[in-house]
Amino acid sequence: MFLCLSGATVIDSLDTLYLMELKEEFQEAKAWVEESFHLNVSGEASLFEVNIRYIGGLLSAFYLTGEEVFRIKAIRLGEKLLPAFNTPTGIPKGVVSFKSGSWGWATAGSSSILAEFGSLHLEFLHLTELSGNQVFAEKVRNIRKVLRKIEKPFGLYPNFLSPVSGNWVQHHVSVGGLGDSFYEYLIKSWLMSGKTDMEAKNMYYEALEAIETYLLNVSPGGLTYIAEWRGGILDHKMGHLACFSGGMIALGAEDAKEEKRAHYRELAAQITKTCHESYARSDTKLGPEAFWFNSGREAVATQLSESYYILRPEVVESYMYLWRQTHDPIYREWGWEVVLVSLGEILSDRSRFLRDPGCVQ
Repeated sequence: MFLCLSGATVIDSLDTLYLMELKEEFQEAKAWVEESFHLNVSGEASLFEVNIRYIGGLLSAFYLTGEEVFRIKAIRLGEKLLPAFNTPTGIPKGVVSFKSGSWGWATAGSSSILAEFGSLHLEFLHLTELSGNQVFAEKVRNIRKVLRKIEKPFGLYPNFLSPVSGNWVQHHVSVGGLGDSFYEYLIKSWLMSGKTDMEAKNMYYEALEAIETYLLNVSPGGLTYIAEWRGGILDHKMGHLACFSGGMIALGAEDAKEEKRAHYRELAAQITKTCHESYARSDTKLGPEAFWFNSGREAVATQLSESYYILRPEVVESYMYLWRQTHDPIYREWGWEVVLVSLGEILSDRSRFLRDPGCVQ
């Protein structure tokens, strides 16, 4: 993902260290950014990952502390990413090439991914605000312009778009991987703007209506889930990544049309309950990478290739949003269950390691 850039965990953790009052560790991380985070590198990196982890981390650290080093580094890194937008449509390629000081987009891959080019707006608007350079805002506003103009099947946003032709490459729609944070950035752009970004608001509620109409299902056992769509055919599964949507829908409920607010709050609760079931029905009580609703089985992984957990936060994120909105203690209880299970796994691994250091890779 980063290849040529180092320190992703350091920078991505700056705001967490600060908020947790880990002052010594924060100062150590800040010193690393000042002295060791260099941009004169060669290689390639993911535009999306660099934006959300590096630029997002630096911006958060700057707003929390006011330390100039974070602002300056964020702007300089943002400037390095601008050539990724030099495509016929202005839709950026997913991989940025940093070679001998000549920065541009790599040729690998023929399409750009919705969740990647659609998840730049928040950070890039702040880069304009902090630098005075309008180019950052112009780049992401153009992405919106392209997406508003292009014809969308049934109002749905497919996951792959050609940055050359501006056409969808295939009609695969997912609120999970490949699509997820595009929708999240719409509602958060509306909120971040002080509720003035009407374009973001309208795009969000229009997209949510299409998702409800064409992707939302209720299983025979009463579990509400968001399926994936492939050219009109549904895959009756949810990825763990899609479980952020419970929290997102709860977040957006307040500004929906009055007659829809209670409905969206209930929908958010039902989706979050389904994602909790994916944890409760697993052997470890940690949710799988994807879970299905077919052949009489519900909210469980049916393939070995999806039966793993890699510390994804989406389910717990939705617990947090629902707790903040409803103050129903069940969401704190579910969150605490994840803590206890995860701690148990860590202690179990440590015990096995102490018995046999060779068993932990």
